Amino acid sequence: MRAVRITRHGGPEVLEVTDVPVPVPGDGEALVRVAAVALNNTDLWTREGAYGRPGDPEARSGWRGPVAFPRVQGADVAGRVEAVGPGGDAGLVGRRVVVDPALYDGDGPDAHPVGCLMGSERDGGYAEFVVAPLERLHDVTGSPLTDDQLACLPTAYGTALGMIERGRMREGETVLVTGASGGVGLAAVQIARARGARVVAVSSGPKTDAVREAGAHAVVDRAGDVVAGIRAAAPEGVDVALDVVAGELVSDGVPLLREGGRWVIAGALGGYEVTLDVRRLYLHNAQVIGSAMHTPAHFGLLMDLARRAAVAPVVAATYPLGRAASAQEELARREHVGKIVLHPGAPAAR
Repeated sequence: MRAVRITRHGGPEVLEVTDVPVPVPGDGEALVRVAAVALNNTDLWTREGAYGRPGDPEARSGWRGPVAFPRVQGADVAGRVEAVGPGGDAGLVGRRVVVDPALYDGDGPDAHPVGCLMGSERDGGYAEFVVAPLERLHDVTGSPLTDDQLACLPTAYGTALGMIERGRMREGETVLVTGASGGVGLAAVQIARARGARVVAVSSGPKTDAVREAGAHAVVDRAGDVVAGIRAAAPEGVDVALDVVAGELVSDGVPLLREGGRWVIAGALGGYEVTLDVRRLYLHNAQVIGSAMHTPAHFGLLMDLARRAAVAPVVAATYPLGRAASAQEELARREHVGKIVLHPGAPAAR
């Protein structure tokens, strides 16, 4: 089969299109024919080795440690079950599925993700076929969403829903979403709006209309005075912040929280070093919460939304597998709104 893999950390040039054997599913596994695989920032950062390590933040590393090369990237897979391993349910063959890409620290519904199973700790979906644990397959055969839209869900929407759940967002609350035109941000806008929140989003000016169309009640241009814009849009304060930017915005934004407010962080596009006046936390019973991906329970809720098409992921662009490097370059430019998707079955443009 054709696959795209990395053999070292580096720029887009380290992505190589190659022929590799079709993987064979073992006990408790299935072989999935990949219909669509969405890109994430984790693809860029894993390729670059940008995650650092405890005690050495500048070390080249994958999300949870060194990457075992060569590695096929791609965490977000939608496709159909091609085969099951020994003893598996043959009735799954032909079913349309979305794969939960997370590796968990336990078996319960609230287990923590301790690694991005596909594309980091294990080969992922930048390929015509991928092997996945049966317990991580979610049957979405009846969903009206397209394969491209389904592939947009696992990491971005899973991360957004994890933030919302960990932030204990309630109907009627005011929710701030940063980086709102990106994959996670746009997902957070859609899900928060669907759950009855009043959504204030931060995005760049040219993307304002798209973010508002996704469900934001107000959009603050990040090129201006962001704090002043948030104060104007939410004069009574923010109940929950869903933040993928971090950096200076955390320092400036935490004082905007209402009593008992929650600032949930799932990314650091604006920088990972933060200076915080902790008095704004303990004097107002506020919380800063870290949120990595989702739990099994969160992902189950997400798949319920997918089956009902209660969210409609925005697909910004599609590429054939052979142009994965170009797709990652477009992702890195951050000029798009929504998600970028690869089609492993499509031929590369000449």
